[in-house]
Amino acid sequence: MPRKSLYDVDTIMGQAIDIFLEHSYHGAVMEEIIARTEFNRRGFYLEFGSKQQFLYDTLKFYHEHTLVPIIHHLENHHGIASIEAFFNAYISAMFGRGCLLINMVTELGHDDDTIQSMGRHYLDRLQLGFIGCLEQAQRQGTVKTSINVEAIALQLTCFVQGFAINSILAETKEELHIATRALLNPVLTQ
Repeated sequence: MPRKSLYDVDTIMGQAIDIFLEHSYHGAVMEEIIARTEFNRRGFYLEFGSKQQFLYDTLKFYHEHTLVPIIHHLENHHGIASIEAFFNAYISAMFGRGCLLINMVTELGHDDDTIQSMGRHYLDRLQLGFIGCLEQAQRQGTVKTSINVEAIALQLTCFVQGFAINSILAETKEELHIATRALLNPVLTQ
């Protein structure tokens, strides 16, 4: 009969997210990872095999528990209301911390095919969500029919990536909300 784990995976992953957000991948040292997750070194390597696999598992957890609930706002395709709900949730989740996935793509994406694939999948999903919302907004008459939906969706996707950095530097959430309104207002029909 297999032994029951003596740790809570959600707690471990939450601690891992904090470590990688605070120190980056290359800055996160094994001693701190072991200490903060309360693994012993042998147990860590038995469970994850390597620091790199630990990062991949952490990113999968982060994607499922942090990013997917935010992206679901876009996948509702309720037009501008979904886009606004997405940005409100994104600002709340990222403010003062940034986005772990975007940070890792920036740090490792050039050389790491797995990280690159995770980042590409995330950005594609964002862009498709924005396209669906903008098309619905056109049908609702809340955005101009003359806009290029794909171009605006790409612009919004790029904006999200910039938010990942700016959310660390912004002094208040209101700065980020002002930036969002400035980006959306030119496409609205008002």
